Amino acid sequence: MNKETSGSDRAMSRRQFIGAGVATTVALTAGRAVGAEPSAGEPTRDSGLLPYNPRTHRAMPTRNLGRTGFRTGIFSLGCQAAIEKKGNADQAVEIIHRALDLGVNYLDTSHVYGGGASETHVGLVMRERRKEAFLATKTGRRDREGALEEFAISLERLQTDHVDLYQLHNVQTMEQLDQIFAPDGAIHAFEQLKKEGRTLFVGITGHFEPNVLREAINRYPFDCILMAMNAADRHYLSFIEHLLPFALEKEMGIIGMKVATRGRVLSEWVPGPLEDQPERMRTARPGTLTMEEALRYNMSLPVSTNIVGVDNVEQLEENLATASGFTPLSPGEMAALEERTLPIVRQALYFRRWELGA
Repeated sequence: MNKETSGSDRAMSRRQFIGAGVATTVALTAGRAVGAEPSAGEPTRDSGLLPYNPRTHRAMPTRNLGRTGFRTGIFSLGCQAAIEKKGNADQAVEIIHRALDLGVNYLDTSHVYGGGASETHVGLVMRERRKEAFLATKTGRRDREGALEEFAISLERLQTDHVDLYQLHNVQTMEQLDQIFAPDGAIHAFEQLKKEGRTLFVGITGHFEPNVLREAINRYPFDCILMAMNAADRHYLSFIEHLLPFALEKEMGIIGMKVATRGRVLSEWVPGPLEDQPERMRTARPGTLTMEEALRYNMSLPVSTNIVGVDNVEQLEENLATASGFTPLSPGEMAALEERTLPIVRQALYFRRWELGA
């Protein structure tokens, strides 16, 4: 007969997983992780298909992006924040150029960011420096024709003939999964694009419900997964507990996001007037962590890299300084940061599936 797991057993399991995660992180950084070698026939840098930024290995630790054959820096640039603002091309281009100059080798954007402004701004740099950056974008369409249509627009904006990673954006429900895998579903567009070499790899992203993404990666051999994780994650619908171990078993490239939750995790963040905040993100509380603590927590997880958006070059440089000097946190240090996020769980995880009234 099954017995309910005791609190002490759960705590032990948690500590063991964190400890295993720190060990895996060290191995990833050292290049000894499972899945370090690409499968036969997959693109590699030596084949000339994968990008290469010669500054990356000197700038920060690098890790394997699953079995893709690509090694990414532990800090990557999320192309939201300043980069997705319409009419902000000059600053956006400055940030992207500076990121590449400082060793960033992975850029994450989406068809919908800034109504297309993000991809357009990234494209202004990619037309000159495409070979230096692993380029990832996304589609929110669940049907084959829609995914192909958005992909064509994305390529035009990005000023390239291919992307390195095309992703299903923000998959939330089982119903969406059924649409994606239907006879006319988006997965067939992804397979076509990969076969044609217009995307080298395919992936899936989400931050709403871990079990939906777990089902997705059980249904299909995605190359990469982009998932929301931060120091508050374990307190509610934990991706670290319910999804990350399965992605590791499948040797996927794992990219973390929502490190600081648009600043709401940070003690320096000052909430604006409640009436000016989107309802699902509304809070009167500042965060409880520094940006360095938030980054070090995520970098201590067994993930390939973490994407972070920035408001200016100064923030970019500060984040890269943290990446450059990174050493993994101990299990005790990670648990302490988790405990400090308890008062701000709702704002730190506003993007989760919250039950009505929870």
